[in-house]
Amino acid sequence: MRADLHIHTTASDGTWTPEELVEQALFVGLGLLAVTDHDSVANVAETAVLAQAAGLKFLPAAEICSTKEDLSFHILGYGIDINNKHLLELTRHNENLLRQKDVDSIALLKRDGWPVDCEEFAAYAYDRRRGGWAALAYLEDKGLCSGVNDFFQRIFTTEHDLGFPEFPPINQVVDAIHGAGGIAICAHAASGFHGPGLERVMDLLRTEPLDGFECYHSGHSEAGTQRLLRHCQKHNLYITGGSDCHGTFVPGRALGVPYVDTSMLKLGDLL
Repeated sequence: MRADLHIHTTASDGTWTPEELVEQALFVGLGLLAVTDHDSVANVAETAVLAQAAGLKFLPAAEICSTKEDLSFHILGYGIDINNKHLLELTRHNENLLRQKDVDSIALLKRDGWPVDCEEFAAYAYDRRRGGWAALAYLEDKGLCSGVNDFFQRIFTTEHDLGFPEFPPINQVVDAIHGAGGIAICAHAASGFHGPGLERVMDLLRTEPLDGFECYHSGHSEAGTQRLLRHCQKHNLYITGGSDCHGTFVPGRALGVPYVDTSMLKLGDLL
């Protein structure tokens, strides 16, 4: 069964509604999918109903931000109870940090002489179907940013004192996922998202209570994928994979790419 277990919707920074996502999943021939919005489960229940009505298998999930040694890590929680109180408190906490980061980002750019206005941004509203987040959309509408890649390459940099918030530590995120009945998977460990490189990332994660790794990902090289597979097989860990598709928001991330079949994964009792 073809699978994609890493997909974003309008509940975080994707462009597709649940209905549009299910339509696209059917179009590309998926049989199993998971919505993994950043620090949100707002679209999980609706997508589950639509997916099941369309004959697709569905896993309730979320991608939760965490921090270790000033590095951001994304932890995928699969098979979670989306009504779990502690998990919802954690996702709300992280969502608040991200919203405040938008406010702080505009203030820091104004400090550095950019033609932005904090009061204007406070009143700014954007269409979530554009994907992304408020600060990015605002800068695009002001003609100051050409898109997500430009934002991270030129604007969201140490030169402007910009970086990700200090999220809860990995073990707290894992505990919340476990408390909600789910398994905790480290997302895209072999991608460029992690500056120190895969071996340093694996060393940092050595003592963390993770249940597995996302071995297949649109940002992984074949060597990175194979390194993660060997690690998971050696330590009897879960193996997942997905596109990290954000609809039309992030260039180069297509639903169902890389190709993943459930025979390539290790999902235990999730299915």
